[in-house]
Amino acid sequence: MAEIVIVGAGECGVRAAFTLRELGFQGSVTLLTAEKALPYERPPLSKTMLANPKAIRAEDAYPGAGIELRRGALVESLVPERREIHLADGTLLTYDQLLLATGARARLFPGLEGCLTLRTDVQARRIMLEFSSNARIGVIGGGFIGLELAATARQAGAEVTVIETAPRILGRAVPGAIAQIVHARHETAGVKILTGTGVTEAGTNRIVLANGIELEFDAVIAGVGAIPNTELAEKAGLLVDNGIVVDSAFRTSEPNIFAAGDCCNFEWRGARMRLESWKAAQDQGAHAAAAMLGASGEYQKVPWFWSDQFDLTLQVAGQFDLTRDIHHRAASGGVRIVFQCDQDARVSAAAGIGQGNTVARDMSVLEKLIERGTVVAASSLIDPDFRIKSLLK
Repeated sequence: MAEIVIVGAGECGVRAAFTLRELGFQGSVTLLTAEKALPYERPPLSKTMLANPKAIRAEDAYPGAGIELRRGALVESLVPERREIHLADGTLLTYDQLLLATGARARLFPGLEGCLTLRTDVQARRIMLEFSSNARIGVIGGGFIGLELAATARQAGAEVTVIETAPRILGRAVPGAIAQIVHARHETAGVKILTGTGVTEAGTNRIVLANGIELEFDAVIAGVGAIPNTELAEKAGLLVDNGIVVDSAFRTSEPNIFAAGDCCNFEWRGARMRLESWKAAQDQGAHAAAAMLGASGEYQKVPWFWSDQFDLTLQVAGQFDLTRDIHHRAASGGVRIVFQCDQDARVSAAAGIGQGNTVARDMSVLEKLIERGTVVAASSLIDPDFRIKSLLK
């Protein structure tokens, strides 16, 4: 009977395992995770003060679907020519097909080694212990993780300072008009944001700025990006370049090994990229599972992100080219929506921000337009009276 093994039980690995069963795979499915916890959702870790992480699936769902979930199973090495997996405890597993869903870990630049970081539930619990009334929290990095942690800390009553080297926050992720709204909301809530400010050194309780000023804190958190976990793939001789390189089926340079999620470098509409996204992990896990069972077809899912900060929800679909024109769609009720079209007048990217789920409907439509490559005049989308949903018919 065929054996499929999945290394990594985050959103991607779990989705792949259950998709295999949903598509009728009758062979064995083994899901390996080095963590002791039941596989859990990672987005809430930076957004809430939860005592326990939210499970991706109930514990009994795994045996119910015929999926063998092995917790605390640290993979030490792979031997592709023999289709072997060696665990740190000496266990040897074999596979017919293997999916690497090893995710990513927090990046730490030299000089920041003493800072707290966030990728796991254990790290989240450690960070949340510091979020109390009047605690002084320093956050290095004005990206999604840093800003979400800043908002959570501030809502817990802490004094928060965010330090960003770039001229503005969210510089690589969203257009300036959206970033300005996020910046203003943080400052209104009492978060101090220092942009265009470099950091030369940081530790458990202090940050030394590039201008020599030293700031003292009760805790310092670094949110300066992530590094894909590619060590297993590299040692096994797989092609790695800013992630494990895969084709349209998420197959690696070794035909029987696939990779998906945060750890992989894939192609989308002619461009190579690596995404750290909850939805991309789900979509890619499902696509890879289908491909392992023989399905063909290009990966078409649109990159999609969201972030909750204070009472605001930000959504981004597609990939913005921040060097090209960005258009604003008029909206009311504090909602701001921006979008971009490519040279062929197809909607290529969109972002929306507003309180609660106020942008959800329009962003859902825009995501579908991007996925379908819909051609539309930018002047139409700008008009608030134009029903963009009509373009889906």
